[in-house]
Amino acid sequence: MAAGRAATELGLKRGEFDVAVYLGAVRVTRGPDGVRPRVHQEEMDRLRAQDGFPGALRERVRTAGTAEGAELLGISPLRFTRLARAGCVTPVAFYLNRYRAVVWVYLAQELRALAARSPELLVGNSPPWMRELLAAGGDCRPRNWRSRRIERLLSLTEDPWARAAIVAQGLDPVQLAEVVDDPYERAYFVRLGPGTVFGRRGTVAGREAMARLMPADEPDEILWRRISLLTELEAARELRPAPRPGEEPVPSSQAAVPVAPGVPAAAAAPEAPATPGRPVRVGGPGGLLARLRLRRAGGVGLRRHRRGASPGVKRPAGRPG
Repeated sequence: MAAGRAATELGLKRGEFDVAVYLGAVRVTRGPDGVRPRVHQEEMDRLRAQDGFPGALRERVRTAGTAEGAELLGISPLRFTRLARAGCVTPVAFYLNRYRAVVWVYLAQELRALAARSPELLVGNSPPWMRELLAAGGDCRPRNWRSRRIERLLSLTEDPWARAAIVAQGLDPVQLAEVVDDPYERAYFVRLGPGTVFGRRGTVAGREAMARLMPADEPDEILWRRISLLTELEAARELRPAPRPGEEPVPSSQAAVPVAPGVPAAAAAPEAPATPGRPVRVGGPGGLLARLRLRRAGGVGLRRHRRGASPGVKRPAGRPG
């Protein structure tokens, strides 16, 4: 059945259904048009047979913005924002408000997990490392969000070229051209790039926000993305070359990875959120650093939910972050 009908029968709003697909709670397949997803009856039966259905499923996909998240944790919105900027919680998605500013949203179950895991962060003075990071203007939210999104997309496919295309999203065009000097390979990335699983492209402003947020913007993260892309690209080239003009690409059932608008994507457990008390750091295989230096020497946004509606909105979604 179509996604809209499946959402209704599962007792989910469309935004909640999008998050469920992203988290892997609801498994979808490509429809006849290759874009819009379908949900098999067997999957519907599996979900209905789960304990606590449908309430448990709705609770799993419940999201919260800053105000609701602060209320959930019993702290002020200001303190919640400080925790989020410090990387103690990882956004699951974002939407644009009326001023086209990015508004991050979080999984309610992950906020409760933070409270249970690190209650000391909710009271008293902030740790010294957090005060230093925030005083320097640090904000881990975009970095952690894109790390989560890329990790989720990678969990959906084993096709090397599709994986390389996913990792390539974490680099701006200049960085990408330095790592991948073949224009046909870069064009192939565009063809394999994740589409919208529900066939909704979202607003122009939302797509522009996604384009701004996806590329890495810190030196260590950029280096990690470059290393990751080289690793995936080597595996892809060993499998098959990128198609040239006039050539038909080799079919692959896993080549194109679906992703809900504004949400990272679904299937498999998401990357663990940033450890409370530490923003996410990156690392990588040192063996590739020299090659990167040689190359350099040579060369989800989401729709804003309606006022009064549930915070479960339609959302956008390598290692590090």
